[in-house]
Amino acid sequence: MKEIKKITVASPGTVANVVCGFDILGFALHEPADILTLTLTDQKGVTIINHDTYNLPTEPEKNCSGAALLALLKAVPENVGFIVESTKHIKPGSGIGSSAASAAGVVVAANYLLDNRFTNDELVNFATYGEQVASGSRHADNIAPCIFGGVTLIRSNSPLDIIPIPAPPMFVTVVHPQIEVKTSDARQILKTQVLLKDAVRQWGNVAGLIAGFMKHDYELISRSLEDYIVEPIRSILIPAFAEIKTKSMEQGALGGGISGSGPSVFMLSKDEETARKIDNAISEIYSKIGLNFHTYVTTINSEGVKIIEE
Repeated sequence: MKEIKKITVASPGTVANVVCGFDILGFALHEPADILTLTLTDQKGVTIINHDTYNLPTEPEKNCSGAALLALLKAVPENVGFIVESTKHIKPGSGIGSSAASAAGVVVAANYLLDNRFTNDELVNFATYGEQVASGSRHADNIAPCIFGGVTLIRSNSPLDIIPIPAPPMFVTVVHPQIEVKTSDARQILKTQVLLKDAVRQWGNVAGLIAGFMKHDYELISRSLEDYIVEPIRSILIPAFAEIKTKSMEQGALGGGISGSGPSVFMLSKDEETARKIDNAISEIYSKIGLNFHTYVTTINSEGVKIIEE
């Protein structure tokens, strides 16, 4: 193993679903990002130290970072463990991959301290145990882009099959209304049956969106950013969602929708000027109704979890 026993990483926020790609599409953001420091110890187990005000559990099995590392340690024969120091800048329940950033960041850092013995696919598998703590299911649509960077397609969860998707340069406007929507709650309101005609339209949009990314065809991307299945139901949880989407399109957005399970909303743009106009329009909407919010104007992060200090 490396002589280095301590490492700090920046683990980025992510947008999952990407409108029509429920549970199968996601992309990483440059901002915001959690800061995680891992120290390798000579004793099995995981210790969690939180340096923020979110009061997240410190018992490893109840913590996203801890659960991911416990899964990883089962595949490590040596008598080692980790101390995790976490400073979260991605608010839990924000819809921009807070739990994924915790779980993905620590397994990438741990892998570096263990001589990079695991593949990215194996790291995603370990990290999904952290997602299970947060939402009750081991979905990878936030985890995969956080680890791989860029846009990713999860073709299958069992067996895990992750496909990086090349995408053109795009700016992302994200608004996070300061309310919480738990992923587990947002999943419970979804329909258990879908009309075939809606499924066919959705399949067409997923295929069109992926083709648009790969061909760098902004118009095709824009036409494909429609969701006939999940958004109509989950949008009732997002204050002023319809107005946000309408005003964003009027400002030149390619399209967008709910980030993950919400309450954050994202909009894609070809250039920064448009992204900032969208930011101003959304800010005006939430200011008028007196709802606290936070916005980010950022880009798609092609790197994923990044080592910032050894």
